[in-house]
Amino acid sequence: MTKDIYTSDEIALLSNCTLCPRECGVNRFEGSTGYCGSDAGMNIASICIHRGEEPAISGPSGICNIFFSGCNLRCIYCQNHQISRACSPDQRRSLSLNETLDIITGILNKGIKAIGFVSPSHVVPQVRAIIRGLNARGFKPITVYNTNSYDKKEIIKSLEDLIDVYLPDYKYVSPEIAHQFSDAPDYPAVALIALKEMFYQKGSVLSVDNEGRAEKGILVRHLVLPGNADESKSVLRRLADEISTGINISLMSQYHPTRYVRNHPDLKRILYKDEYDSAVEEMEDLGFRNGWVQDMDSYQNYNPDFSREHPFE
Repeated sequence: MTKDIYTSDEIALLSNCTLCPRECGVNRFEGSTGYCGSDAGMNIASICIHRGEEPAISGPSGICNIFFSGCNLRCIYCQNHQISRACSPDQRRSLSLNETLDIITGILNKGIKAIGFVSPSHVVPQVRAIIRGLNARGFKPITVYNTNSYDKKEIIKSLEDLIDVYLPDYKYVSPEIAHQFSDAPDYPAVALIALKEMFYQKGSVLSVDNEGRAEKGILVRHLVLPGNADESKSVLRRLADEISTGINISLMSQYHPTRYVRNHPDLKRILYKDEYDSAVEEMEDLGFRNGWVQDMDSYQNYNPDFSREHPFE
């Protein structure tokens, strides 16, 4: 596994991996894979133009999303389960950095102005290498860090000069639910610390260009889960109390059950309208004034198939 695309600090991190809160300590250059199942390569599942993000993220023509394989969470309901779960070598796209840059620049040359790093918490050195490579080729796109927020504060701090827009989830505030749904009882505390660092860097204003495309800021996502509207309300209250009601919120109704939860008492079904409406009402009552809500039929539109060249079309 080549090391020449990384800085000495990045090599040290990947040689004894402590990138994320799991701190597995494996040597990813030797092919060892910790919880995320990823080595020191690019670990890319798909690179494509994606038009289904929030309007400020996709912009008028879409964003170039780089979907990484593997993940440092095990969300039992994950819509990207094809690439986030078992990350065996034959599931990875064995791209070199130059091959990765060729694909990305080909998309940017079509007029796309932003790139999104999707599920990047376990591949931050790769993210940094891609940004350096693009800059060396004369490209300086808007960079979007699309994360589950199971990130260490010091890693987020190291990205301040590289990431323009943070697009984090805040999934849960209850350790029990975080453990049951994502195998991470410390998620609520870890994610809140990461969110506070993102907010410290960017503030509450989501700056957009004259086409409505986000150029700088933070947009926090929360997916309302069936049978868990009360947890969603608690998430919103935590954000209001600990971050700011001035931030942009994307309150999502797009939950779609996968085969992995077909026997789960709550998650085996789609979200009920009254569950989502109660979360929206709580968001409004708390004073959040910026962001997006979704139609109840959105669950039909967010079912990617990563066996196709374009997972969303």
